[in-house]
Amino acid sequence: MRYEFTPRGVCANKIEFDINNGVINDVRISGGCPGHGLGVAKLVEGMKADDVIERLESIRCGGRPSSCPAQLAAALKSASD
Repeated sequence: MRYEFTPRGVCANKIEFDINNGVINDVRISGGCPGHGLGVAKLVEGMKADDVIERLESIRCGGRPSSCPAQLAAALKSASD
């Protein structure tokens, strides 16, 4: 199933992904640093959503309370609700 999420407090402005049987595919992070978004997307491809959430949810960006990876974790959590 395809999901779309609007991140908050970070440079990225949209996160899209598919989850099938708990596995993440076709992640697209728009806005922010293109290389960073592509890198994160490639690293989580094929991983279980729960594993990605556990690894990324506490990452912060500088003095910000969140980060693009943490927002991906938030997006995955919201998809499982």
